[in-house]
Amino acid sequence: MVMVKSVSKKYGDKKVVKNVSVNIAKGKITSFIGPNGAGKSTLLAMISRLIENDEGEIYIENKELKKCKSNTLAKKISILKQSNHISLKLTIRELVSFGRFPYSQGRLTEADWEHVDEAIRYMELEDMQHKFIDELSGGQRQRAYIAMVIAQDTEYILLDEPLNNLDMKHSVQIMKTLRRLVDELGKTVIIVIHDINFASVYSDHIVALKNGEIVKQGPTAEMIDRKVLREIYDMDMQIQEDHNCNKICVYFA
Repeated sequence: MVMVKSVSKKYGDKKVVKNVSVNIAKGKITSFIGPNGAGKSTLLAMISRLIENDEGEIYIENKELKKCKSNTLAKKISILKQSNHISLKLTIRELVSFGRFPYSQGRLTEADWEHVDEAIRYMELEDMQHKFIDELSGGQRQRAYIAMVIAQDTEYILLDEPLNNLDMKHSVQIMKTLRRLVDELGKTVIIVIHDINFASVYSDHIVALKNGEIVKQGPTAEMIDRKVLREIYDMDMQIQEDHNCNKICVYFA
């Protein structure tokens, strides 16, 4: 479990995360939702220790995050940020192999390459694995980065808007892959996501932020509610059920 206790973060005079507390259950998909500027990405970055919280504590498996050794943490938590820029001339396969660095320190074993191959298969990149990253479309590149995170084989997987640059088919593929990682391998996935319907269909738990604070949190079925969503987004949404009993939000009208 990840426990976030009274965490705050300030940039200059502006507090972007304000006294946030949340418990994130193991073996589930937890989605952070909310409008732009709500503090979702900042909270995710603090949970991964990419940035340091100014106030409060964060615990992973009852150990304070600040006290964890970096190499140990890299085997426990992996994160994909919104923007990833690698200027090296790398193939997809080489990029994905970077995910094994916490274990191999750059000297990959046969077992490491098995993890790389499995991650490439998960993301259906076998046919293009020898292409260079700079030859790929934005969506293909995003899938390659997600494969790198999968190859890291951590218990906790943190993804900041992983559906950026993806078409509908590959967005669905990635969400199905995350669901499989949770259901088949027992991973814990924490995701910042803007598409409320992907959050509704694939999440177990939703945490809604607005203006740096948690507005509401709870099981997905409780969160996909007309009144709750109006409070989060300041707009009215119709909610319908599809043939799989998923709640779908209609907000175009």
